[in-house]
Amino acid sequence: MIWDILIIAASVLAALAFLFVVTRALEAHSRKESNDFTGAVVTVIGTTYAVILAFMLSGVWSNLQAAQANAEQEANSLVNIWRISANVDPATGTDVQALCLKYAQNVLSVEWPAMNNGKPLPPQGSELINQLWRLAGQSHDRGGGTYVATYQLVEELRMLTEYRRIRLMHSREELPGILRAVLIAGGIITVAASCFFGVQNFRFHVLQVIVLSFLISLVLVAIADIDRPYQGGVVVQPDGFVLALKGFEEPKD
Repeated sequence: MIWDILIIAASVLAALAFLFVVTRALEAHSRKESNDFTGAVVTVIGTTYAVILAFMLSGVWSNLQAAQANAEQEANSLVNIWRISANVDPATGTDVQALCLKYAQNVLSVEWPAMNNGKPLPPQGSELINQLWRLAGQSHDRGGGTYVATYQLVEELRMLTEYRRIRLMHSREELPGILRAVLIAGGIITVAASCFFGVQNFRFHVLQVIVLSFLISLVLVAIADIDRPYQGGVVVQPDGFVLALKGFEEPKD
């Protein structure tokens, strides 16, 4: 949050510094003669950049919501596996529940901090998934009238594996460098173009530049914070796994 404020403040000050330079180089009445041309250019630049900003902000917000929904679905699949394990053979069911508990603990204590720091995930999570698949195979081999429960267990395990893979993909997602360059360059060009208007009231011109530069820098900071679903200022929260772990750790009646 502090860095965001500093970036916004620096952007506004840089815009004011550029306005001061332009004002010293060209008098207001000289720039006022070309206001019609400048206004047309700024309109095209501003409209184009506004569309780009809206598209980027909408895109990163949609990615964040998709990552949050995927994490919740992964936690739901884990809870379903825990519940279904009560209907397979007792030996396998007990082992499955123990692995579900370890999986939730590993996600919260190991994987989530690693994703927040942008570090590779340790292999424990993949090993737990492999162990669950082996237990599902053992349950199928033993049969004993639990084929329906075993089928449901395999389906939920398949979805858990898929959701986990998508979560790992989301943890590595971010805007390409070229798009970041477009956003930054577009913001600089838009604010700079607004400084070339010829305005007799300098204070009013300063106010306009402050508002425009503040708004653009605020949107850019928001895009940067939301861009990476598991890093930055706005991140996916493991609420589903927290609730799942509480349910797993509750004493049985």
